[in-house]
Amino acid sequence: MTSAAGIRAELKVTGPEGCPVASVSENDTSGYALSRSMSPNENGAVTEEFVFDASEGTTDDMEQLFDYGDGSVYRFEREGGIGCPCERVEAFDCPVVDVQTRDGALFLTFHAPDVETLRDVVAALRESSGSVDVRRLLQSSSDESRDLVLVERGQLTDRQREVLEMAHEMGYFDHPRRANKGDVATELDITTSTFSEHLAMAQKKLMGAILQD
Repeated sequence: MTSAAGIRAELKVTGPEGCPVASVSENDTSGYALSRSMSPNENGAVTEEFVFDASEGTTDDMEQLFDYGDGSVYRFEREGGIGCPCERVEAFDCPVVDVQTRDGALFLTFHAPDVETLRDVVAALRESSGSVDVRRLLQSSSDESRDLVLVERGQLTDRQREVLEMAHEMGYFDHPRRANKGDVATELDITTSTFSEHLAMAQKKLMGAILQD
């Protein structure tokens, strides 16, 4: 039996389009919601339920079904295929296993079969949202789960990527080093100080992505 290679991803989607549940929590910092989408009915509509601890922000078409005391279950019907964040994720055959919302942002959890699929999902979400933050990635192994980091190469400028790639290719990061700053700068036809500036900025961006909570 081969070990599982899938990835459990937890994303924060800010400014999601086509999500009534997120709008409910937009002005309530203490509120939370758990949304569950059921199978589309014969009219192509989707029924969703969510738990929320306040009635403010709900609309007339949201029916209150059950009261927990510290939260109530609401149900509403919406048009299917509107490209909401959950539908965009599930278009890649990645069922959303958990959805929460706070401050108008969605927190989605799903399992992707590989890194390539995960990158495609994130790219699709960014097409319709203000921002997408990868909060946590886990990959299972035969013994335990391990944390992963998805580094978005788009954070780097073309010049920063060129500097990193050349430095790596020439052995600047090897121990012991096979090339120094001057060697790499000469190959790139830039000054040593310019090389250092580009390298420092690229490393700062990469470390920020790796060390973020």
